[in-house]
Amino acid sequence: MSANRLTVRVARKVAETAEISSFELVDPAGGELPPFTAGSHIDVHLPNGIMRQYSLCNAPWERHCYRIAVLREAASRGGSQAMHDTVRENDLLDIGVPRNLFALAQSAQRHVLLAGGIGVTPLLCMVQHLAAMGADFGLHYCTRSVARTAFRAQLSDAAYAGHVQFHVDDGAPEQKLALDAVCTPTPGTHLYVCGPKGFMDAVLGAARARGWPEDSLHYEFFAADAAPVDGDAAFRVKLASSGRVVEVPADCSVVHALAKAGVDVPVACEQGICGTCLTRVLEGVPDHRDLFLSPDEQAGNAQFTPCCSRAKTPLLVLDL
Repeated sequence: MSANRLTVRVARKVAETAEISSFELVDPAGGELPPFTAGSHIDVHLPNGIMRQYSLCNAPWERHCYRIAVLREAASRGGSQAMHDTVRENDLLDIGVPRNLFALAQSAQRHVLLAGGIGVTPLLCMVQHLAAMGADFGLHYCTRSVARTAFRAQLSDAAYAGHVQFHVDDGAPEQKLALDAVCTPTPGTHLYVCGPKGFMDAVLGAARARGWPEDSLHYEFFAADAAPVDGDAAFRVKLASSGRVVEVPADCSVVHALAKAGVDVPVACEQGICGTCLTRVLEGVPDHRDLFLSPDEQAGNAQFTPCCSRAKTPLLVLDL
């Protein structure tokens, strides 16, 4: 294995709900795994040849294992289905070392965390870290029903008393999430949100409408809507290092066009979520279709995600 990739054994597979299973991954030799911080994720290389990213949801000081949880997606592209149907206890999996694109803000005086469904996974890790540090925080965990609330018993522990609130769609009106109140900014408070795109759009929209500073909003999308294709046009990308120009057809992504030309750009999600393929733009205007960059970063046009984003100008000059 390379320095950025390792083999782990599936020590435990647990059905947390009817649709969510957790997996405890350990070093086959019984050693410690590389350290990680709250909000980290790992790349999991699945038996069917595809790779998916899953957030680590155990406490950061637990070096004996990595714990992930996977929702069986109704419209799975092969990842969640493989994790649920083909991965078994004692199987060996190749994974990437932990990376963190959703870190806690060290300068925050208070942390407000909002989870929608399976989006609780990175926030569960954050909750354990914040509670151990004695930090000021609150978690709002929204699900469709109690039966579909993974890790409810763990989050009901006395250690989190007064910090965690559960909100279920089929529950009493008084326990529903009061989005207006939760998304009203206060000095020194940072907001973190993860879950289905509709849930995240509602939270971030409410926070931005109330003037929440953009640098105090933190989020991680798990999936993107299908990118529009009607009206897409061909364009060209130029590699700054060589001057080579590559044509990008209307029905092809930049990453795939470059790959056909023999230029390898690291890619993982192919949906503009993870930031693995993030590339500097030296000239031209990208057509941003990602969920990774903030609105301000997109407006700056200094970087784009070639896995899904395109161009508004006939040519993009890339730092490749």
